Amino acid sequence: MTTLFSESEERLALRKAVGELGRKYGRAYFEEAARSGKKTDELWDEAGKLGYLGVAVPEEFGGGGGDIGDLAAVCEELAAAGCPLLMMVVSPAIVGTTIAQFGTEEQKQRWLPGFADGTTKMAFSITEPDAGSNSHKITTTAYRDGDGWRIKGGKTYISGVDEASHVLVVARMEDAKTGKLKPALFILPTDAEGFSATEIDMGITSPEKQFTLFFDDVRVPGDALVGSENAGIEQLFAGLIPERIMAASFATGTARLALEKATAYAKERKVWDQPIGAHQAIAHPLAQTHIEISLARLMTQKAAALLAAGDFMAAGEAANMAKYASAEAACDAVDRAVQTHGGNGLANEYGLAQMIAGSRLSRIAPVSREMVLNFIAQFSLGLPKSY
Repeated sequence: MTTLFSESEERLALRKAVGELGRKYGRAYFEEAARSGKKTDELWDEAGKLGYLGVAVPEEFGGGGGDIGDLAAVCEELAAAGCPLLMMVVSPAIVGTTIAQFGTEEQKQRWLPGFADGTTKMAFSITEPDAGSNSHKITTTAYRDGDGWRIKGGKTYISGVDEASHVLVVARMEDAKTGKLKPALFILPTDAEGFSATEIDMGITSPEKQFTLFFDDVRVPGDALVGSENAGIEQLFAGLIPERIMAASFATGTARLALEKATAYAKERKVWDQPIGAHQAIAHPLAQTHIEISLARLMTQKAAALLAAGDFMAAGEAANMAKYASAEAACDAVDRAVQTHGGNGLANEYGLAQMIAGSRLSRIAPVSREMVLNFIAQFSLGLPKSY
């Protein structure tokens, strides 16, 4: 049984197996794919065939029947091996969880087996240019059209649209009772008429690209609506809590990789006839990073356990804290690793320069550190709402 302080033998075995798969490909494979404009399809496909991408999908749909903690462990171990898969955060964690919890039986039968073996890959779109972090201000709108729906609006900074067959779109539609707009989720094919995506030029080494999306009166069938049209808010939380847990694991995996590189270098690099790791100016920051990673991982484990137990409010608080702590740990770990390497820290040979922008992103996405602090201030401390 998994506790807040230790993991089950099954999950530890899962971590070991996934780590071996990640190291089989390695950081060089990941960076070559990013530089050449390729995808990490070989790793994704093998992880899917081995069942690692579907560990949290219910068994009746071909998955492992585990929980978000198992999927987060897969995400973390791949990142620690130098092969982070951003689409894991999006496709099986956000979209897969949402469909498993709120989808109709037909939607579950249609989509979950693909999430289980990795053959289905979906993007998730909520962020809009004018709304920023304020999801209450999204303007993408869905309205009825016969037996289907039409969607108008746009999204930005949406990951992996070029490798996804469908996008889970957060839109708003009119509530017949109140006349106000309420959120609803739709599964939209990326080849739909009226849908277009423009790549955003990013300074991050990653095979996954970012896009601005446009919905020009895109028509989707009635069964594109996920579950009930009255469950929009619940559906969002169902996907966003796993998103934060996965983002935390993505970041701690990155932090572990940076620390591994730094400690190895500090043991080997000799100046004044002894390894530089013998100096406290080098040793103490690395020890501090080890502590920070350990604390962040423990909070991530707590968030996953609370979510698996169905305590959604406590899981939301813990997931936000885990995401915050993991992002800080990742940024500090990469910075300290670069400093440990000196000039070599910025040489491509050592693979740290490419990690700077990626680790920095963890403070911004999928929710900014400031919005996490707003959440904790308001809901954990009971302070007045500041925004």
